[in-house]
Amino acid sequence: MSIDQQPVAKLQMASDLGSLMELQLSEINASDNSAIVPVMVLGLQDLFDNRPHLLEIELSLAKYPGLIDALVKDGFAVLSDEIQNAVVSRRGMMRQIADLYLPKARNHPFPLQYAITDGKRHPMRPTVASGEVYSRHLPVQGLTLSFRTVDPDIDLDIFHAWHNNPRVSAFWELAGSKDMHHDYLQKVTADAHMHPVFGCFDGEPFGYFEIYWAKEDRIAPYYDVDDYDRGVHMLVGEERWRGPHRVAAWLPSLAHFMFLDDPRTRNVVAEPRADNAKMIAYMQQAGFCKPKEFDFPHKRAALMMLSREAFFDQFCV
Repeated sequence: MSIDQQPVAKLQMASDLGSLMELQLSEINASDNSAIVPVMVLGLQDLFDNRPHLLEIELSLAKYPGLIDALVKDGFAVLSDEIQNAVVSRRGMMRQIADLYLPKARNHPFPLQYAITDGKRHPMRPTVASGEVYSRHLPVQGLTLSFRTVDPDIDLDIFHAWHNNPRVSAFWELAGSKDMHHDYLQKVTADAHMHPVFGCFDGEPFGYFEIYWAKEDRIAPYYDVDDYDRGVHMLVGEERWRGPHRVAAWLPSLAHFMFLDDPRTRNVVAEPRADNAKMIAYMQQAGFCKPKEFDFPHKRAALMMLSREAFFDQFCV
């Protein structure tokens, strides 16, 4: 196990791991991998969740023959190069197990079949799932963060209130009537390349996010877009959920959802206004780089990009 090469923390983590799992494992038949693996996975996930700087955990499994193959087969761990009968579980690999975070994870990627929309050739997109699409507990903040698909009827009042907030309308420019906002949500939810979601802390909506497939979006001509790149527009509507510590929770999780939703997604992109220094700084802290600025017809934008490799290697807290 390693935690940024901190030997004291390493010893403490070994102690924590024993107290967390040994009792449960001792009650399970050592040959029953189907029962042991879920206990191991939940324990590993809990350790990574509680310790954001923990990168990997090394486990000696001499007592549990056959368990090594079961963990390695599904990507929960890799064989240790240093210790016999041991495996190494890595944060970046565990964070790619969609079933741990997506209540409605697909059994396989949506089949590749090309279509043309408004003159743009792109892969066909799957139907957007309703309800909750992502959930994770944040022990450091003592909150559960989730994303759920927006319902134009149920969520209209919240959407309307947020967009008539001067702070929000200064960037989104969507202040207006309920009828206008209902029409807008109906249009967005009917658009095959869009997925509007509410972000929630402990079930309470705090923000609105428009996730989109970049290939058929207005951003596509401005960079070398890949078939499965995802993009996002973001706003936090509830004042009490604002602040850097909250952004540090929801922004990486939002990127996490987009990478998990389709394993072929190589990049997450965004195009905030170039003068929105605060949002750009938040995104850079979450691993986004800023390759350039460019001009949309309606604004000067900053191209922000986060690669799949960079996210799971360094930023998947």
